Amino acid sequence: MAVSEVLLGDCLEVMKTFPDNHFSAVVTDPPYGLSFMGKDWDHGIPGKHFWEEAIRICKPGSFLLAFGGTRTHHRLTCSIEDAGWEIRDCLLWIYGSGFPKSHNHFGCQGYGTALKPAYEPIIMAMKNIEGTFKQNAEKWGQAGINIDGCRIPTSSDDSIFSKNPHTENKGEGWCVTGSGSTYNPSKGRWPANIIFDEEAAAILDEQSGILKSGGGDKGNKTQDGGYGKGYGYVEQICIPSSGGASRFFYCAKTSSKERGESNKHPTVKPLALMRYLITLIAPPTNALILDPFAGSGSTILAAKQLGINAIGIEKQPEYVEIARARLAATAEKVIDATKQIELF
Repeated sequence: MAVSEVLLGDCLEVMKTFPDNHFSAVVTDPPYGLSFMGKDWDHGIPGKHFWEEAIRICKPGSFLLAFGGTRTHHRLTCSIEDAGWEIRDCLLWIYGSGFPKSHNHFGCQGYGTALKPAYEPIIMAMKNIEGTFKQNAEKWGQAGINIDGCRIPTSSDDSIFSKNPHTENKGEGWCVTGSGSTYNPSKGRWPANIIFDEEAAAILDEQSGILKSGGGDKGNKTQDGGYGKGYGYVEQICIPSSGGASRFFYCAKTSSKERGESNKHPTVKPLALMRYLITLIAPPTNALILDPFAGSGSTILAAKQLGINAIGIEKQPEYVEIARARLAATAEKVIDATKQIELF
């Protein structure tokens, strides 16, 4: 049975009790420094010293995913980078349910003070590997992100490919044989750095309609490899493609049932989203996830549902109580992290 617990205490002090190279990854939703709803815990961005302690207790090659606020994530990114983590990417969780926090007390009709919030950045960083990725995997049991485990299910008529007999399989589900290419639908789409909630996905689908990419005997010449590498030209062929603009990973918002009646935490993330993120960066075996800002325990609960070990740290006693109650009420089970809802 997976280890699933939330510890009460200041994360900086609790992290000091763990040995070096102990955790496999960090998935967390730290304070954004916006004084959200007047909460004391959101008075500032966790500084460099927090992420220095986190990198010490993580194995080489460990990945970190940290949610940030649109106004303050640059400060969070700098703190993480200054602590020694390598910034690898920035994912966007895009949602359609945000409420504009705009005011007009200055008399200009039609003017306001803020846009409608529609996304949250998720910083992706990595602790430096020892040697090559292969050597790091052999020594520490981890390297890279779980591409195949997070592929988005698709069908055989849904892609664009290069007709190039010299091209190796690029990982997009295409298997090159001889002078042509065949699609392997069992692999699915390569996971992207954009994630939708179902409302944003539905809005995009409504605006774009059902996309068709065009016939298979039309194409254009493009430089293979890009970036001016001089690898020659190949024919890019668009085969018929169907589907809407939401053909990325998406999940439902946090429901009242999922949150729990007694859960008063203001920033609860959807469990489907957390399962997807954990699956993306967890190593294939012996994974141990850390969430130093556990809140009401969504990261730890999602890991438990996946059968992955996870430890959270939370300094607010009321949130620890909520997190522990959620964990106690949830049985461990293996859930497909890429399973999505039907929009229509």
